[in-house]
Amino acid sequence: MRIPRSRHLAVLISGASLLAVAACGNSSDSGASSDAKDDAKPAASGGSSAPVAVAASTNVYGDIVKSVGGDKVEVTSFISDPDQDPHSYEADTRNQLVLSKAALVVENGGGYDDFVDRMLKTAGNSSAEVLNAVQVSGKTAPPGGELNEHVWYDLPTVAKLADRIAAALGKAAPADADTFKANAEKFTADLKPLEDRAAAIKKAHGGEAIGITEPVPLYLTEAAGLVNKTPEDFSEAIEEGDDVSPKVLQETLSLYKDKKVKALVYNSQTSGPQTRKVADAAKAAGVPEVPVTETLPQGKDYLTWMGATIDSLSDALGK
Repeated sequence: MRIPRSRHLAVLISGASLLAVAACGNSSDSGASSDAKDDAKPAASGGSSAPVAVAASTNVYGDIVKSVGGDKVEVTSFISDPDQDPHSYEADTRNQLVLSKAALVVENGGGYDDFVDRMLKTAGNSSAEVLNAVQVSGKTAPPGGELNEHVWYDLPTVAKLADRIAAALGKAAPADADTFKANAEKFTADLKPLEDRAAAIKKAHGGEAIGITEPVPLYLTEAAGLVNKTPEDFSEAIEEGDDVSPKVLQETLSLYKDKKVKALVYNSQTSGPQTRKVADAAKAAGVPEVPVTETLPQGKDYLTWMGATIDSLSDALGK
């Protein structure tokens, strides 16, 4: 039986387990991913001080930190498994130990990963700087609606976040501040071609209709000028882990059967009977599918991941 999930990453932590923090080993022993030795990133030169300890809620943000910090940061990303549904993540005391030692914490915010804030309160680390990507974005819920918290699919927000990360790392390691700033500038410059490719889709396909399973990719699809036709009751129910009414499900399936949309952009990390029906309907109708995820796929960094997603979207619309 599938456990209904809320809009934020779930956390199950007992009072007794919190007392076990003192007995935990270092972060390399935890289920979280220590990304410090992963794919090569721009190196911060100068000085031989210890790397800045950084905690990130997902490997998306961990990778952005590595792009800015190079070999002068040691990043632990709590969620890094591409096959894991981030919404059902269960944090543990080893995550809290990492938070207790971090100089910088990067979270998504907007209700997505509230476990980070809850654990920080008991981690005894009041000196850590916390960067909340939703707050950095400046985005708010529309009147009468809900905030789309998946801001890592908004390229301008990621550029702002990189600059904020550079500033925070510069405070933690002043001798390397110029290098962090230079790395952030390079990273944001590398984002520009991705924005240009999204703009090219908008020029060629602006106003065309697509379907989704969840709101995850909407910032990117909106930047590409595409119009989501999926009933909000469907995508909201799927995101919340609720059942979709037969009426709404049929309304959604008709988008594909009647070929009212050019592509299905679906969250491949979460699936259930209703989303599989949508995928089957799209396949039967010959409507191209574009998979998206909430964490980095294996072997990709943020830039290559977003680039591949944009390319897949462009290919789907060109068919």
